[in-house]
Amino acid sequence: MDPIAGLMQGFSVALQPMNLVWAFVGTLLGTAIGVLPGIGPALTIALLLPVTVYLDPTAAFIMFAGIFYGAMYGGSTTSILLNTPGESGAMMTALEGNKMARQGRGAAALSTAAIGSFVAGTIGTLGLTFLAPPIAELAFIFKPQDYFALMLLAFLSVSVVMGTSKVRGFIALFIGLSLGLVGIDKATGQQRLVFGVPDLLDGVEMTVVLVSLFAIGETLYVASRFGLHVPQLNPLAGGIWMTKEDWKRSWKPWLRGTAFGFPIGALPAGGSEIPTFLSYVTERKLTKYPEEFGHGAIEGVAGPEAANNASAAGVLVPLLTLGLPTSATAAIMLAAFQNYGLQPGPMLFINSGDLVWGLIASLYIGNLMLLILNLPLAGLWVRLLFIPRPYLYAGILIFSLVGIWGVSNSWVDLAMMFAVGCLGYVMRVYDFPIAPVLIGLILGPMAEVQLRRALAISQGDPTVLVSTPLSAVLMAAAVLIVAVPAALHWHRTRKITFPDGDES
Repeated sequence: MDPIAGLMQGFSVALQPMNLVWAFVGTLLGTAIGVLPGIGPALTIALLLPVTVYLDPTAAFIMFAGIFYGAMYGGSTTSILLNTPGESGAMMTALEGNKMARQGRGAAALSTAAIGSFVAGTIGTLGLTFLAPPIAELAFIFKPQDYFALMLLAFLSVSVVMGTSKVRGFIALFIGLSLGLVGIDKATGQQRLVFGVPDLLDGVEMTVVLVSLFAIGETLYVASRFGLHVPQLNPLAGGIWMTKEDWKRSWKPWLRGTAFGFPIGALPAGGSEIPTFLSYVTERKLTKYPEEFGHGAIEGVAGPEAANNASAAGVLVPLLTLGLPTSATAAIMLAAFQNYGLQPGPMLFINSGDLVWGLIASLYIGNLMLLILNLPLAGLWVRLLFIPRPYLYAGILIFSLVGIWGVSNSWVDLAMMFAVGCLGYVMRVYDFPIAPVLIGLILGPMAEVQLRRALAISQGDPTVLVSTPLSAVLMAAAVLIVAVPAALHWHRTRKITFPDGDES
């Protein structure tokens, strides 16, 4: 379908009264959740999965998209006012934004963050609108070995890039792959890792793992480090709007941040951290006011916030067209699609065109809603931080237990929820990334199917895995992702050990 015609069809779906209500609910929830430290879009969608099982799929995904974008907006509020990023993409915003707030320019910082997010989100959604259909059509020529190579690239990318240690990343990935093996092998009918428990024959319930890793693990972590410190709000002095000089200094960083965010967000394991960091570094090099960086430069807020929101649109490109999640939130949205019996990919645009185009159209509407919500109500969102942590996380814990029990009515799922929650707490304490677990759990079974299919077609010849140009390029990229950082690390270590080049 032509992108313009598809978008018009999508607006006819997204502008229906109930879908507008769900878009507003999603943006409101997403902004509120983004404001709360430690609670991001991934946790929010994971918590709502059990509740939205009986909701119309189009309405559910319009709400999920609103949460996704809204959390990107909301994270800037606490970054600027409290120096406490609500999610990882807002980390760079805190560097300059909090300094501006301490100088009484918090309103200007919040305004440039909100407008920059709107500009970047709209441009990124335009990119999604026009790039998604051709990429989806390209996917029709993919062979089993191409899909396997693509998934292997995703495994290695997310394990190497995310987290502070490649070893921790690979351990997290193997945990996810192991969970994905539980159940009956569809090819042979053999039981795998069931340990005599009949409830595990159908495999590990995705919702249990998602809610456990995020909600239970985070609750245990906060409880173990709970203190009585009450954050001190910074006053919003210095006016309630941006000055003419602020606009002049912000519009170029908005565009440059978008240029970083959208393409990097679409890459495997691109995420929002890399483009926001690159945007901040770029603005620091290009600014005409270098003395202000580190003391409250508005460019250091405008650029990273634009990159943050543009990356959100980029993440949806491989998810919708190839069924490939490139972040924790995208992995949970993939699980939500599977809960409704849908598989993102080229056929989704054909079989569920109303849903896909309605979802894309709702992003334009949600962006406008978020701008209206964030500009006048920024001070109100900060009040959510006054909810006592014990009450907040106790509510999340109860909500999780009721949601899992309501979906499965299984004591085994509750026991697994507790076990995986403890695992999530340990991973949180020792800085293991969560995203590789989710990527391994979701993509592992799919990669196994494609690997077996490719080997069956070639009668067991392993060279089939690099038999097409695309699979060979993707395999080479996967090898380079692992080999290049290792080689650079070895070179740096050797240079430190032998500074003069003398190894004797």
